[in-house]
Amino acid sequence: MRMIVVSLMALVIASNSADGAEVVTRECDLLVVGGGESGVAAAVQAARLGVPRIVLVNDCHWLGGQFTAEGLGAVDEWTKYRDGRAPFPRSGLFLEIMQMIEDDMQRKYGTPRPGNCFCAWTTCEPRDTELLFRKLVEPYLRKNGGPLEIVERMEPTQVVLERRAVACVEFVEVGGGETASKLLVRAGMTIDASDWGDVVRLSGAKFYCGPDLKQRFDEPSAPESFAEVGRNEINPITYNLVLRESAKPMIVPKPKHYDERRYFAATIATRAEFQGLGWPAAAMKPFAAAWRDTNLPKGPYSESPTVYHHRRLVDRRHLSLPAGSERVLVNWPLQDYPTDRYPQHVVDALEEAESGASQMNLAEMSPRLRRIVFEDAKLHALGLLHHLQTTVAERDLAAAGGKPIVTFRDLELTDEFGTPDRLPLKPYLREALRTECLTMLREQNVRDTDGVQCWAAKMATDGVFGFQFNIDFHPTRRIFLNDDPKKTWTLVHTKHRNWSTDTDRSMMPLGSLIPREIDGLIVAGKSLGVSSIVQSAVRLHGHGMLAGQAAGTLAFQARAGKFKPRELAQDPELVQQVQLALLKPMDVVTKRSPPGVILWPYQDVTPRDPWFVAANVTAVRGIYRTDDGVPDFSPKRPVTDVEVQGATAKANVKLTTRPQTRGELVLALFAALGDAEASAK
Repeated sequence: MRMIVVSLMALVIASNSADGAEVVTRECDLLVVGGGESGVAAAVQAARLGVPRIVLVNDCHWLGGQFTAEGLGAVDEWTKYRDGRAPFPRSGLFLEIMQMIEDDMQRKYGTPRPGNCFCAWTTCEPRDTELLFRKLVEPYLRKNGGPLEIVERMEPTQVVLERRAVACVEFVEVGGGETASKLLVRAGMTIDASDWGDVVRLSGAKFYCGPDLKQRFDEPSAPESFAEVGRNEINPITYNLVLRESAKPMIVPKPKHYDERRYFAATIATRAEFQGLGWPAAAMKPFAAAWRDTNLPKGPYSESPTVYHHRRLVDRRHLSLPAGSERVLVNWPLQDYPTDRYPQHVVDALEEAESGASQMNLAEMSPRLRRIVFEDAKLHALGLLHHLQTTVAERDLAAAGGKPIVTFRDLELTDEFGTPDRLPLKPYLREALRTECLTMLREQNVRDTDGVQCWAAKMATDGVFGFQFNIDFHPTRRIFLNDDPKKTWTLVHTKHRNWSTDTDRSMMPLGSLIPREIDGLIVAGKSLGVSSIVQSAVRLHGHGMLAGQAAGTLAFQARAGKFKPRELAQDPELVQQVQLALLKPMDVVTKRSPPGVILWPYQDVTPRDPWFVAANVTAVRGIYRTDDGVPDFSPKRPVTDVEVQGATAKANVKLTTRPQTRGELVLALFAALGDAEASAK
């Protein structure tokens, strides 16, 4: 598929800046900043609903974010369900892209799910999936008669406010040097779906980054003071390793600053060596083997993980696929790169670039400073691969006693990203800055307290998408050998930030997309109005897409009614219009009826079900919802007279016939509600 993008040269040149750089201006109804999964979803949703002029500005030349540019091709979507794990019900644009991915895999490999990996049902290949995101946006591009223009390789540098509202965003060409091209976009509304929340940061809107102390939100797991947790601790970044089967044994060159002691915790077979290094007791210890030949016959999470099949993308051997088609993603805890403290060479580089930069939170940094950190994170990831292809492979080969076996030497870095080091265009990002919004979702809003994973204690009446994922922090702290930043380091989990806390099923409030202080701005991606603890539970591929879809819907509804988003959020009827537009989306461009977004997180209700809208509406409005101790709707289950009477009283409607099942009840209630609202109008 041909790359489709609006070239800067095709835009109207407004002027030249004082340094001779080309300056381009654009006016639109909606500006979307960021081309990740959240930004694409926001732009597509707004286009489908009828926003006439949309500009999406991306800082690289790939669309799709976690799926593509970040190289995270094993799509994590598990949820707690009946004492086990199951995929959270797919909906909205996430359902659409996942179906496109599975169709693509079926075409190439004869099965929609060829990965047979530990932590995902569906896997994808970054380059091919980027083309699917291109296919998703193609009907809406201006060149095809749609409302959307895409500008690439531009990052925000300045935000202009008018009457405390975002009016214009300035961008500069990434890597363009002193004469880099510039872009000025004036928009009626802006969605910040950038990786790090840079529009929020540049706008002057209040935001948080790093841990929230207990005094901020009174969260049960929050630290009392920064003596217990570092100010700059965030869920770590990771450069993913996307590997393909090699025709000959491969060993990636030893990267700069390599120290093998850093990687001894990667596999359980090196426990003895690890214990001899002298790391403190808190250091992450070996807990898995490097390689085991398994196709996980009972599915994901059914066996202990290994580095190899943890996020395998294509299981060539067990599926009898052609030689060379094996694909493996390595996204392993020892590959993570903490940002609470940096090695001395990184500190020196940051301070040389800007005084005090080494003490900044990564989310507060400019893109130029972040790239310094990213370069060291790349080296760290490459170091793990070198360790797996040398020490670990040699140990396994020796243990095999001459028997032919497969090791990481039989895999090499894919060249699909087109980068000199063969790594993804971006690091995998788990946490960015968090915007101070009208509603701040906090730990006590989502945390499970009774050991039964069902509905959260407080479900948002203005919910715009449902979710459930554990509070899940990868190791956030770096410790140096002998506490010397010039020496090697390893990773530490802490009591405040780990991956051991269960949550209940929740909804993201509409108010968590709307900055408290700045108008003309909606947030998506990982910059939502949540605490740091909650951020760790809403960071997956699906969360990002549904947040973007909600943001695009809010932008459309606010523009259509000439409301500020904060005004809309305060009107229950307008909020319900946003919710209905998510549940029953329209596509004015292609005239299709796309799948709706699940709001109330029933496990057994899908957008294909006839009661999908009705079950969601009646639950969100508090009219009728199930409470069986499991998150199922069970549409065929009979309803009692008490249930029918209670629901009709809450809805303030009368039913002409007595429903027999839950499905019939919500359909009748929804129809009666529509008739009542129509009569009132």
